[in-house]
Amino acid sequence: MALVSHLAFSETDVEADADVIVVGSGAGGASIAVHLARAGVRVLVIEAGAWRAGSDLPSSAYGSMRDLLDNWASNLTMGRAGWPIVQARTVGGTTVINSAICVRTPADVFARWQAETGVGGGLADRVWAHQDALERELSVQEVPAGAFGRSNTLATEAATALGWHDHAMRRYVAGCAGSGQCIQGCRALRKQSVDVVFLPEVRARSGVVWSNAPVDRVVFERGRAVGVRGRFRDPTGRRGGRFVARAPRVVVAASATHGPALLRRSGLRGAVGTGFRAHPGSGVIGLYDDPVDMNTGATQGWASMVMRDTPGLKLETLALPLDMLASRFPGFGAAWVRQIAQYRYAAHWVHAVRAESVGRVWSGPFGQPVVWYGLDKADMVRMRDGVYAVARLHVAAGARAVMPGVAGVPGVIDRDSVGILADGPLDPRAYTGILSHLFGGAPMGADPRASACGEDGAVHGVEGLFVADASMIPSNLGVNPQHTIMALARCVGDGILARA
Repeated sequence: MALVSHLAFSETDVEADADVIVVGSGAGGASIAVHLARAGVRVLVIEAGAWRAGSDLPSSAYGSMRDLLDNWASNLTMGRAGWPIVQARTVGGTTVINSAICVRTPADVFARWQAETGVGGGLADRVWAHQDALERELSVQEVPAGAFGRSNTLATEAATALGWHDHAMRRYVAGCAGSGQCIQGCRALRKQSVDVVFLPEVRARSGVVWSNAPVDRVVFERGRAVGVRGRFRDPTGRRGGRFVARAPRVVVAASATHGPALLRRSGLRGAVGTGFRAHPGSGVIGLYDDPVDMNTGATQGWASMVMRDTPGLKLETLALPLDMLASRFPGFGAAWVRQIAQYRYAAHWVHAVRAESVGRVWSGPFGQPVVWYGLDKADMVRMRDGVYAVARLHVAAGARAVMPGVAGVPGVIDRDSVGILADGPLDPRAYTGILSHLFGGAPMGADPRASACGEDGAVHGVEGLFVADASMIPSNLGVNPQHTIMALARCVGDGILARA
């Protein structure tokens, strides 16, 4: 294999070969790469984004958008409401910028997959076994008391009073210091993101990681995937040399948006690009009489799944820095400045909708995916219920007022008037929403007419091509997906090793 430093931007053309090429270095890509490398497989990981050392990580939300998020976080859904799609574009993928929340795949998920897609019947035990190992390797632990912070404490106490507190949050963190920097990347390297743990091991086992290397197409010969091609591009957009990498097996793990777009650019059709799902969500700010200082403590330290089944919600704390939260304060001019002055007294908590709405992913211009997605009425009712639930949580915690960020209702609502949110609008354009926790786009299933790959990740009708990321997940999980993505990727790796 031709060795190219993982830190290098190659201005010259590069060719390489490997046993397995993995496109994407996030939760799925890094997990399958290290799994294969441990078995002696020569792995080449190809990542579109840059490698950032801990000392290079930004300290502001602006810096995170510039250096770590895909397309400055400007990727929006096409539909009635253009909601931002939250994804990273860096070595380590979204594990670098998320809050490292670890949730095991619920049993009902496998039962649903079996009933609806014909796969998953024997998958549960294999996924859970890999999740056992992942929890050991990634130092999964409950948020320590010393890193909790007042925002998480307030939410825990309020949820307990309401009967909504059902579990202690577990995270992939080795000794969280509570610096509130998860979305900017953990400069202290306490968060066990895959760029910190798995990819260095891949390289130590003679694997190679290319960064700044977006893949244009998968290369096929006589109906079999034999490699990939693309062109180096640095974070400023400067174009470098072209690259061609060859391997008898190619794994696409480029995310639920970029993966399906790559497959479609490469000529695959059928169910590729279908079955896209997500957790749409929104945040509510609570204003308190005493300082909260939400960025002191874990970025996310509390969550509840009491409403996962009915109405279909997950509630969480989510501390945001001032430069990101400022746009959520209502008003303008002097009035807006007065609102911002309340930042120390604010707590920002969120909900994620277990949405049943389905979208699709196409390959757009310049290699960017185009995501068509909107919420039906039932999911919009869930969205409204989520805003109301978070507002109630703030009131139970002692907030004097809330800022719901919903058009058509007051920008600031006193604690005695939050009931108006129960009858809020059902137009998605009225909500300050985002999409996180993405699923599908190349869903697995037994029927090649309705799915892109099997439960082993093998793409239907193409030899040597596999999917190993969130795009293979055929339903909305209703929980944070990283643990499921990593375990499924290792199951795909098991299948590749069995074929060797």
